[in-house]
Amino acid sequence: MSRSPERQAQLSRMEEARRQIQRQLDMIDRQITRRMTGLIPQLQPRRTSYRRGKPPDPSAFLERYRSNLAAITAERQPEIDALSRKLARQDNAIAAFRDRYAIAHSQEATS
Repeated sequence: MSRSPERQAQLSRMEEARRQIQRQLDMIDRQITRRMTGLIPQLQPRRTSYRRGKPPDPSAFLERYRSNLAAITAERQPEIDALSRKLARQDNAIAAFRDRYAIAHSQEATS
C-alpha cells in the first residue's frame, strides 16, 4: 500500500520523538555508570596489612558497590520511570498508527 507523504512525515516525527526519549534514558544510564566508576577506588578496602591474618572480604566490596549503585539509581528513579512510561506510550502510539494506516516496520519493508 502506498504511503501518503503526510502520514510518512507524521510517522517519522513520532519515531524521532521516541529516539530522543531513548537517548535520554541511555544518557542517564551512562551518567550513573560514570558516577559508579568514579566511586570504585573509594569502595575498595584500604591496602593495610591483614588484620589478625584474615584477608579482606571480597563480598564486602560487592555489598558497598551494590548499595552505592542503589542509592545513585534511586536519586534518578523518578526521572527514569517517567521516561520509561513515556517511551511505552510512544511505542503504543507508533504501533497503533502503523496498524491504523497499514504501514509496515521500516526493517520489514526493506526485507
